[in-house]
This record gives sequence, structure tokens and C-alpha cells, in this order.
Amino acid sequence: MTTVTGVPTVDDGELVSTSPATGELAGRFPVAEPEDVDRAVDRARAAADWWAGLGFAGRRTRLSRWRAMLANRLPELADLCHRETGKPVAEAVVEILAAIEHVDWANRNAKRVLGPRRVRSRLVLVEHSAHLEYQPYGVVGVIGPWNYPVLTPLGSIGYALAAGNTVVFKPSEYSPAVGQWLVDTFAEVVPEQPVFQVVHGLGEVGAALCHARVDKVAFTGSTGTAKRVMAACAESLTPVVLEAGGKDAMIVDADADLDAAAEACVWGALTNAGQSCIGIERAYVVDAVHDAFVDKVVERAGRLTVGVDGADIGPITMPRQIEVIRRHITDAVARGGRAVLGGPEAVQPPYVRPTILLGVPEDADAIREETFGPTLTINRVADADEAVSRANALPYGLGGSVFGRRRATEIAARIRAGMVAVNSTLTFVGMSTLPFGGVGDSGFGRIHGPDGLREFARSKAVTRRRGPSPLPAMTFERTPAQVERIVKMARILYGR
Repeated sequence: MTTVTGVPTVDDGELVSTSPATGELAGRFPVAEPEDVDRAVDRARAAADWWAGLGFAGRRTRLSRWRAMLANRLPELADLCHRETGKPVAEAVVEILAAIEHVDWANRNAKRVLGPRRVRSRLVLVEHSAHLEYQPYGVVGVIGPWNYPVLTPLGSIGYALAAGNTVVFKPSEYSPAVGQWLVDTFAEVVPEQPVFQVVHGLGEVGAALCHARVDKVAFTGSTGTAKRVMAACAESLTPVVLEAGGKDAMIVDADADLDAAAEACVWGALTNAGQSCIGIERAYVVDAVHDAFVDKVVERAGRLTVGVDGADIGPITMPRQIEVIRRHITDAVARGGRAVLGGPEAVQPPYVRPTILLGVPEDADAIREETFGPTLTINRVADADEAVSRANALPYGLGGSVFGRRRATEIAARIRAGMVAVNSTLTFVGMSTLPFGGVGDSGFGRIHGPDGLREFARSKAVTRRRGPSPLPAMTFERTPAQVERIVKMARILYGR
């Protein structure tokens, strides 16, 4: 069999994963047929009662063991991420640390967020007490991405498990070895039941998971695939949480700390070779500081190294994305944009060197489409108001960044996005106390934080009568006099 470096192939019923940089074999994994997916979901459903029955304390004990294992074996997992996706080891370490933090927070806070609690009654139903409880869905299907193969799926998996669900995980075909490692280590600390399982394969395996009678699906990937996932789940009214594409913008106001802004912009745009849904792909800089900001960005980005081992930027994990990156750069230059670093010649498969583009028209592909590579467009604007208008002009709405002093928080509030960092970039993804997710073409639903725990639990409202009704409304036995008293009460309570 002939394999192309970094391209997952199926050989004799097995998914073959190789490094995008070296072609080294990362692993071979059996491809799941639709009936295999169904059986995995059946096993998960049988295990769901046991896992939910452990209660918050029992799950916390087991999830704490897994968290400790992830921390103690972090170098091993980081090396596997590097070998399979090409991600620099240092980048993998930062990713895994954030993932461990989310598992820890979800585990520690599940009972506080999801535990049953009394809710105050209102005067119109004063004779009833009320309480609220959250129940796990049952079986959650998670379809994960390759660009952050630990952090992103665990943002769903860790919260779903803490909420009392079992999980069937379909990792990206570009990172199956990492997905298998996560499932295998969990089985070491929870050997009793198949609480967390994996199914491998190409896109059709993800489709099979959507049709396999799971109780909820959490998906991360492109906007186009998110729409197909939603359509498949709609057939059975299976609820979904979708984290789709992005085209995030940074706004740099006239009073920004330019050194801090440039440092953050280079990190936000070029980390993980730009292969980040929340990466900064556009920067809008107020005229007064534009040239100075560009100089600082170019100087920092120009120092970055590209390569396999010890480099700042690794290869493009998905080879076909290289042609998208090439098209965006070429189109931008052809339409009057200027490359002040890199350019069309920066595309050297499997690598793309950092590319900074100035003056790119707002209707160019490099502005309007997700590039998912180590490129950045910087455009001059008259003021922050124009910057906000341009930032909000696209259908995406995932994250964003604002640098400034006097108006930064106000500007951030006007950006149409699920998350915004002020005087930093991407920090919201590591903040376990905050929800993560977007609007518009960037999807809907939330992972992380209290909202992320509630995303994987059904709210259940319970009322309990504790005495006779002073004004009986919910009965056919009510009298005309009682109805008149209800009318009077409505006027007293709400008529002013």
C-alpha cells in the first residue's frame, strides 16, 4: 500500500494514521462499521445507569484519578500529539494543560452546578414548593477535531462525564492515536464499565454516530460539516452542540500597548500553525498606530522557526488545506494586497511560513473565508467604530480580541462573537469558569464552565403541593367569586 504523508487512509479495514511532517506511522485502528457504532452505543447505554448511579462523589473519585494520570503522563501524550499531528511539543504541552484544567474544574463543580436545589415559589402558586434538578442525557456522542485533539474533545467529554453521561467518541481521522490514548487511559482508572469508548473511521463513521440513537451530539469542525451533522441529528430530534468555524478579528485602538498587542497578535494568529478556530486571522488597526504595529508584528513573526523538532511552527496537518492557504495568499496579492512577510512563496508543503498581508480588500477570500493557516491580514481603519463594523461584517461569530485602554471594554461588548479577550488573545479557551462557543456560522451551544455542564444535562422542574390553594385557579371547581378574586389579584400584582 502507498500512503501520502499525513493523509489518513483505510487499509484492510484499518485506519492508518501518519505524521504530516515525516510520514512516520502513528497507529493503525479498526474502522467501525455502522453496526459497530450501534453496538458501542448499546454498551454505553447499559453502562449509563451504573455511571449515573455513582453520583457526583463516585464520579469525582474516578475522574480525579484520570486527571492525575493525564498530568503525570503529560509528556507521553504531548509526544504522541507531536508525532501524529506535527504540532510542536511545547504547543501540545500547553494544550494538554488546558484540557486537564477543564477536566478538573468540571469534576470539582458538577455537584454545585447540577445538584438538586430548592427554588423560591411566587405568590400566584404560593401553596406549592419548587425544586430544580439536572439529569444526565444518557449517551453523548462526541465528534472531535484534529487541530486540538486533546483540549477540544475533552471540553465536551470531561463535562459530559462529570454530568453523569457515558460517551462514545469519534476522533478525527487525522488524530485517531490521540483519541485512542484518551480512551485507553480512562479505562485504566474506570475498568468496571465501558463508560468512555472510541469508534474510528472517516466521515461516514461520524454520520453513523449521529444516527445511532445517542441522546446528544457534540461536534467541533467546519461550518459545512456542522450543518450536515445537524441535519442528520434532526431526523431523530437529537439535540446538538456545534462549535464550527471562525474568522476572528483583533481590533487595535489608538491607545493600545503596541508591544503587548503585537506579541499577542503573533501568538493568536500563528500558534498551532494558524490551525485554530479561534485564531486571529484579521487585524483592524487604527490609522495612528497602524505602521508601528505592523513593524512590531513583522519583526516578531519573522523570528519564528518552522520545522519538525524544536520549531515554533510545525507542518499543516491536513495536506489539502495547503491549497486553501495558497489560494487565499495568491488571491490577496493579485487583488492589491501586499505581503510584508512571506507571500505565495511561503507555501512549501508540508509547511507554510508565516505570512503577513496588508491592504487586502474586504471581499477577498483571505478576509471572508477561514484560512486555517499561519497567515494574517492587517488592515488600516480610521477609528475603532470602523474596526467593529468590519469585524462584524462576516457571518462567523466565534471569538475576538481588543487592545486598547480607554474604550477597550466598550469595543469588546460591540463585537458579535461568543467570546472576546481584552488586551490578550485566546485566553477565554483556557478559562474553565467561562462558557466557550459562538454565534452565526460559528455554531451554537456552549462547552466549558457552568453552561458547559448544563449543556450535558436535562433540567427537570418539580413542584410539590404543601397546602390548599388560597385562590384556586387550576381546577374546574373554581367559583365565579374566586375567578373575580384572581382578576383583582392580577391588577394588584401586575397592574402598576
